[in-house]
Amino acid sequence: MTSPESTPPGGDDSGRGLSGVQRAGLVLGALAVLLIVFVVLQGGDDSGSPSSSSAPQTTATETGTTTAQSTSTESTSTDDSATGSTTDDNGSGGGGSDDDAESETGTTQTQPSVPAVRTVRVVNGQPQGGVRRLEYKKGDRIRFKVQSDVADEIHVHGYDVMKDVTAGGSASFSFTASIEGRFEVELEDAGTQIAELEVEPS
Repeated sequence: MTSPESTPPGGDDSGRGLSGVQRAGLVLGALAVLLIVFVVLQGGDDSGSPSSSSAPQTTATETGTTTAQSTSTESTSTDDSATGSTTDDNGSGGGGSDDDAESETGTTQTQPSVPAVRTVRVVNGQPQGGVRRLEYKKGDRIRFKVQSDVADEIHVHGYDVMKDVTAGGSASFSFTASIEGRFEVELEDAGTQIAELEVEPS
């Protein structure tokens, strides 16, 4: 009696399964596709340089161990450039300045925050529009101007900065926000608060 032929374990598997080279090729191809999808979803580099967007396409045609190493190196550098942007220390409060230091290309330089000069107007001895709120972060440059139709001394409490203003004139202030807290800005002789200076932690 003859028994049906059976393939011994570890015998001839021709036509079934993938060879080691084919598996490696599929894995590398899948990694290249994932890297391309990642770069596309991250938006790539908007500066027009081809370095970020074309690098994954060239690695898809390479083979062997060096491809896997270069693919992982490129994905690491792509991650760094996608998350390496910084923001200025002015925050998102009502400071009115734009985020000049923020960068889409991963630049980590920070530029000093230079907010616009804010103007407090005094009409008939009262702050026009009510007491003006001036918000800054510690370390920022505080810059504001008071235009007044009455003569008085402008006093920034807490910082003890004082300047005289003539009727119809203006007084400009510029100093570093070195003390945290809320401070009155007032017409000293009249005793009228015209602004509130708020310095928050940086």
